[in-house]
Amino acid sequence: MLKALNTDSEKNVKHWFVMRAYKNEKTAEEKLCGSGGLEYFIPKHYVLRTYHGVKTRRLVPVIPNLVFVNSTHVKITDFKKTQYNLLQFVTWEIEGERKYMIVSDKEMKDFIKATTQNEMKTDFYKPEEINLKYGDRIRIHGGILDGVEGVLARVNGKRNKSLVITLEGIMSVAVNVSPEFIEILDRNECQSQSEQ
Repeated sequence: MLKALNTDSEKNVKHWFVMRAYKNEKTAEEKLCGSGGLEYFIPKHYVLRTYHGVKTRRLVPVIPNLVFVNSTHVKITDFKKTQYNLLQFVTWEIEGERKYMIVSDKEMKDFIKATTQNEMKTDFYKPEEINLKYGDRIRIHGGILDGVEGVLARVNGKRNKSLVITLEGIMSVAVNVSPEFIEILDRNECQSQSEQ
């Protein structure tokens, strides 16, 4: 979601801001960890890397430089001025107005829950790599993803349908879920018509 923060009161409301840690998200993570008040999340996954001829499994960011920070605009701006200026808000200029990319609390909570379950197989996608227009909106009941909402969709190259959580314009994550945990929230009209 894009949002303009034009007043002082809007700048003092806590949001999940989408940010870029230019040059080094590891340094940004270290600075944010020591900030004493800024909550942050960097989506990561395990990959196999070869260092000096030895294969090792490493936890690395899914998208280099991407950081989500949950705080007020005022506090983040102060943090940038005093501790780490290379952390930048993701913004767009629309009709002469600067708008910040913000993720809702519910979307972020669900996204974090789905991407931090190391025992589950998760796949990450760029926005253009996945088409969700024919999926049902679902909620998971029970298990480690209890309460998470997303879209039930078939992902290219996968046999079963997956729970897909999308942060619009940023990324999607697909997680395999057992049918017994699924509650369908609303049926997509396109899918219903195609089944007739």
